[in-house]
Amino acid sequence: MNGFERRKQNKIDQIYSAAFQLFSKHGFQKVSVNEIAQNAKVSPATIYNYFGTKEQLYADMLMNWMDKQLEQYERILDSGSSFPEKTKDIMLLESKNLHTLTDELQNAPFSELSGLLQRIESEYEQKIRHFFTKFVALGKQEGYIQGDLTEEMMMMYFTMYKNELGRHWEASDRERVTLSMEQWVDMFFFGLVGQKQK
Repeated sequence: MNGFERRKQNKIDQIYSAAFQLFSKHGFQKVSVNEIAQNAKVSPATIYNYFGTKEQLYADMLMNWMDKQLEQYERILDSGSSFPEKTKDIMLLESKNLHTLTDELQNAPFSELSGLLQRIESEYEQKIRHFFTKFVALGKQEGYIQGDLTEEMMMMYFTMYKNELGRHWEASDRERVTLSMEQWVDMFFFGLVGQKQK
């Protein structure tokens, strides 16, 4: 990446950061391109040159945020932690992200953004499926996931847990939820019976 490209990328990152903060706090409708430009320390013309419209900026910003979360999941999966520890960290992070994403999207004008959001959802689904394939393969390799379970079944099971954890996270004391993660993970892997004695 040459100097010009690096400066351009830095400006885009500043715009994403400012946009995310403002959209999260005030909602899509109440934030103007001028406010984003002011917070990002760029001109409004720069934003229009890079993104064309506020709607496109919103969609690109959201995709950028999701990509960064996926990078965190990849780092966790590639870490030296045990597979249950990785699962716990990924599940907890995904629950937090689900909460952030739900709040973020509540204020979005779906009629104006529906096409862009569908594209984002489709692209992200492909990326998360690739990650999940890697996750399941590692779990099977380390003996935590049954070898004959299909990827679809595992994805459904993981999503079930993640959604319930997200609901629990939103409705109660987050510190208590974090402390009970060991039990969540034990239940995830071993169910009500508990770990089988060898």
